[in-house]
Formats: sequence, structure tokens, C-alpha cells
Amino acid sequence: MAEIACVDRGAGEVESDRLQQHLIPLACDRVIGGRWHRDHECDDCCADSLDDGWNNFHLERPSLQHSTERGGIPFRSCIIGGNWQLESVLMGSRTITLGLLQHASPIGASKAEMLARVAAMAREAAAKGAQVIATQELFVSHYFCQQEDPSLMDLAEAIPDGPTCAFMRSLARELNVEITASLYERRSPGVYHNTSVYISAAGEVVGRYRKMHIPDDPRFSEKFYFTPGDLDWQVVKGAHAKSGMLVCWDQWYPEAARLTALQGAEILFYPTAIGWYHGETETDKRHQREAWITMHKAHAIANGVYVAAINRIGVEKDLKFWGTSIVCDPGGQVIAEAPIDEPAVLIVPCDLSRIEEQRRGWPFFRDRRIDAYAGMTRRMIDE
Repeated sequence: MAEIACVDRGAGEVESDRLQQHLIPLACDRVIGGRWHRDHECDDCCADSLDDGWNNFHLERPSLQHSTERGGIPFRSCIIGGNWQLESVLMGSRTITLGLLQHASPIGASKAEMLARVAAMAREAAAKGAQVIATQELFVSHYFCQQEDPSLMDLAEAIPDGPTCAFMRSLARELNVEITASLYERRSPGVYHNTSVYISAAGEVVGRYRKMHIPDDPRFSEKFYFTPGDLDWQVVKGAHAKSGMLVCWDQWYPEAARLTALQGAEILFYPTAIGWYHGETETDKRHQREAWITMHKAHAIANGVYVAAINRIGVEKDLKFWGTSIVCDPGGQVIAEAPIDEPAVLIVPCDLSRIEEQRRGWPFFRDRRIDAYAGMTRRMIDE
């Protein structure tokens, strides 16, 4: 399994040789576009001062003077094994670390097997610093929508007290993390939803979103299994960020991303099950995957938010799922990407201060013509 840790220099990574050699003066660093850049030698803002084994560094933001009174950002580091180590969180910033779980959900695997697999990956993610852990779509089973079989509706479970939701709630409490999990919800006899839940570190379900856009394509017969969502667009104010809860097919609709972002979402989560049909050409496969990535980048850019898409891997009947779980920053850059065909625990620090920086540079929300969008509520403007 690929073990992937994406550490942004804005989250505290500093050149190890500088720390190990205790260079004084240290070069002042600057935060530019969310990345650290070497600037110049500066005694004032990079003083080396020990305090019971801790060293305080003050790194300069662009446009601010060197003095800490004018905006220096304190870092803390300590001696571990004779080397200087920095804390992973930038003191004073709003950095959240995501943990995305990408894996296969084979046909024939039991629910107990899948829960054990996900629990092991979640524990790994938490051990690496993840604060919010996200599953792929319908993670506890294979993607059963390739056929229409009423007996497969037995896979649906109640929320919040069904066995899978109860297991994930217990896992959140154990790891002291928040979890967003994609479940097949049994609402009542004959009424089932493709539902994402948001679970607090205390193990409480604090958010629920029922998938709004339901596809009905060959090998994606979701309308047979899922009632369209009726909870509107959902944003959950968690302990670390405001999270927008969307699901798979929603990712092709800019309206869904925009309406969720307008409610204050800082991260859009898209648990996903998407892959190639065996009969498609290599060119078609490449174009489809590239289009999928492009949509997430576009949502990030247009709304100035982080976007996290979590896909499955493996071959199930006629489909090969293409993995590629990704996180895009508010500028649309892919800052973390999982392999196409390997399981992965993707650890991604996200500096939420980038959102305001991006929106000041590209003020799309400011310039929206909300008086001119009435046509958006019509199927087609053809009369």
C-alpha cells in the first residue's frame, strides 16, 4: 500500500540542515502563494533562543516587517534524537490535516473485512496527524449499482444506529478525529439514500447529506437503488473547518459546488466510485480521467476552496476504478494525488488562510451578478 504524506512547507517544514547545524543567523522565509521561499539573512526575526529544550523561530509574512510585533509567525521546534524537529502545525495559522482512504472493496468481501481494512487505514492516518478522515463512496461494499437486483437493497442500513455508522462513530471516538463516511442509508422500507455522514471526534453524527444528483447510465444504475436527496446542500462546522458534503455524480455540477461554497464551506468532499468500462479505448480512458480531475480543479478555482475527492480502486465486474484520489488547493493546484491502482492513505495539510488570499486575488464571489441568474432554475432556456 502506498504511504503518501504531502507536507506543505507552509505547514512548518524547514530545511533540516539549517536546523541540525543551528545556523545563526537563519535565512528569513516568506509565505508566498502558500509556499515557503528563502529570502535573506536576518538576525532580528530568526533569533536562536533556547527555552527548556524548545526553540522559537519567527518567520516573516510577505508585506510585513521583520519584528515579531508586526506579524512574525512563531514556530516551535525541539531536539529529538539530536536533530531539530519542527511541529507540523504553523502556530497561529488555520491548518487542517486531511486523511483520505483509498482502497479496493472487492465483490465477495464481507462487511467485517471491509470495516477492519478501513479501521486499519484510519488508525494509520490518525497516527500520521490526520484530523479529518474521509472514506470513498459506499466504502463498506462493492459498487453494486452495475446491476438491478432488489436483494442488494438489503445492504442499506439505518443512520445513526446501524452497524456501519455505529462502527465509524466508535472509531472516531477511539482516534479522537472527525470522520466523513459514505453509507447506503435505509430510511424506511423501500426508501434508500446514498448518504454521507459527518462524525465528530466525540462520535456523534453532526451532519448528514443525501446525494442530490443520481445517475442512471449503463453500469451506473443508481436511480434503481437511491432516492434523490432532500436535505439540500449541507455544510458542517467541524472543530477544524467548515466542510461541504457532496457525493460522486455531484462533482459534475458547478451549481452544487457553488451553492455549498456560498454556505461557507472551506473544503468540498466528494466520496466517489468512478472507473472505466472494459470496452473503452485507451484514449477514451485517458480523456475521462483527465476530465474528472479538471472538474475538481475548476470547483476549487471558481469557489476559492479546497476540494478532496476520494475514489476506490480495483476491478469489479465490467468496471476498473481509477483511484487517483486528489486534493486541490483554492488555486486549483493538485497538492496531493494517490495512485491509479494502489491503496493509499493520503495525508494532506491544508492551510485554510489560502482561501481568503485566493479570493482577494480572484474575487469571483464579489463580482457575481445575482440579479441575472434567474434562468438557472429552468431546465433549458429555449422559449
